[in-house]
Amino acid sequence: MTWLFSLFNGASGFSGNSKAEEVTNGIDGTGLTAIVTGATSGIGLETARVLALRGVHVVMSVRNVKAGKEVKESICEKIPNAKLDVMELDLSSQESVRQFAADYISKDLPLHILILNAGISSQPFTLSKDNIELQFATNHIGHFLLTNLLLDTMKKTADKSQKEGRIVVVSSELHKMTYSEGIKFDKINDEKSYSAFYAYGQSKLANALHAKELSRRLKEEGANVTVNSLHPGVIKTNLQRNQGFVASTISRVIYTFMKNIPQGAATSCYVALHPQVKGVSGEYFADSNIAKASKYALSPEMAKKLWDFSLNLTKLK
Repeated sequence: MTWLFSLFNGASGFSGNSKAEEVTNGIDGTGLTAIVTGATSGIGLETARVLALRGVHVVMSVRNVKAGKEVKESICEKIPNAKLDVMELDLSSQESVRQFAADYISKDLPLHILILNAGISSQPFTLSKDNIELQFATNHIGHFLLTNLLLDTMKKTADKSQKEGRIVVVSSELHKMTYSEGIKFDKINDEKSYSAFYAYGQSKLANALHAKELSRRLKEEGANVTVNSLHPGVIKTNLQRNQGFVASTISRVIYTFMKNIPQGAATSCYVALHPQVKGVSGEYFADSNIAKASKYALSPEMAKKLWDFSLNLTKLK
């Protein structure tokens, strides 16, 4: 019945029904620069659009540059003053992540907001170019590497501008639906025990743990950068395609309680821009309010183990 509670406003004054434009109403993001991964469709596109609407300079990191440029043009048609750039990034490839970070740094741009939004789900067992299970590689490892490569830029920007940096990690409630051990550190690439569903949950748990551990580290060094993870909600898709009568009827009932894209992007935009989130770090959000994550997502031991594991996979010092 959690969907029922999401209909009512929480402590923030917002609910699961709130849209991205609503939760950022009246906020001036002029002078801020943000990166949004996966900005060509869905909630990534809406997040980029709404941030641009609020005056933020948005760098859209995308796998398909042609599609990214088309999205940029469509946003600029409706928001003539929008500041948008498109840069290529394939999160499943560490080489691509490193190239993106190097190109971004070479532009000498500031970085106030980093929204780790892109992701894939329910993939058949596949290894990435770096020989890592594809969902884990794309949803977690790529974002982990990207964050670490851009972290100094964020810290310097925060110090120079005296404005808090914010890292927003899009996780999912499905982080609670993972393998029994949480993260299969010893069997990340084990095809025999692979489950597309649980592997997705594992990658989303990794997102939440990444945010938790990075937040702890930044607090320890006194950096003016916060890190939070979130559940965007279950977003409406075309569930009824190619379904029989019974399945189609069930889908229509489920569809009623799903979020549309503007509602799905709301929590990302809220955590990225809203003054209520100033100084808040290491939390898990849903429906633009602080929510409860799983026991694994709250485990400092698992968070530390994942950090070290990820450092090894990315060959970071």
